[in-house]
Amino acid sequence: MSSKPINMVFPWLYFPPTNLEPKTGHIYNPKMQVITIKSQHMDFHRFHETWYHQLHHQIRHLTEAPRPPTTDDHRDQLTLHINKLMFHFSEYYRVKSLAANQDVLSIFCARWASTLERSLFWIAGWRPTTAFHLIYTESSVLFESRMVDILHGIHTGDLGDLSPAQFTRVSEIQCETVQQENAVTNQLSEWQDEACDILGGTCVDKKIERLVKIMEKADELRLKTLKAVVELLTPQQAAEFLIAAAQLHFGIHRWGLNHDRDRERERDRGRSEK
Repeated sequence: MSSKPINMVFPWLYFPPTNLEPKTGHIYNPKMQVITIKSQHMDFHRFHETWYHQLHHQIRHLTEAPRPPTTDDHRDQLTLHINKLMFHFSEYYRVKSLAANQDVLSIFCARWASTLERSLFWIAGWRPTTAFHLIYTESSVLFESRMVDILHGIHTGDLGDLSPAQFTRVSEIQCETVQQENAVTNQLSEWQDEACDILGGTCVDKKIERLVKIMEKADELRLKTLKAVVELLTPQQAAEFLIAAAQLHFGIHRWGLNHDRDRERERDRGRSEK
């Protein structure tokens, strides 16, 4: 994963320096606590549950922040919540990389996710180009709901009020992301084509190491895409985008869990009737 500071990517974001040691598995907690994961037997499922709970907490605070920010204090408050959320995502992929280096196959199995979520996964996570579909959808919905104001020159400052320059940049980043996404997909396809070598017991460790690298490249692209999208948006727009992305995540997760529970109940009912 890249070690380049996030605030070097987009200056209006700032993240406090940390003294985290990758070998220890210590991760940042927004409540200024430290969660420790044993380096040899990392329980990523447990980490994911904690991280997911904290994501809900941070999204709630971001949703409650004043939008649009009408004062410097409001802007600082909004920016602070975005900072914390972006750091939260960065930490997720850092710890995920640690876990993958111990047992990458368990990461691909993703037992913390519903069957619906796993069916939507691209290399053990969300597909980066999904971010652009979300931007276009949210922008269209907000534009239509406030079309009269926008046509009268009243700027709303939200995702429905993206400038031509912003739309151009979104399109450029989308094209770049599609190319990089395809490149990583091809690497996974090549790895899968050589799966018979694993069955033959030849160079198994090296094959697994290659799979870890492919997953890390996919995660790097996910985080890079998220940063690039947030960079081209104003703080208000970035907040709306992150909230929409989280709500999509929460909705799919909740629907998937309910579907899995219903299916399990039907199986139990069928077994009891036999």
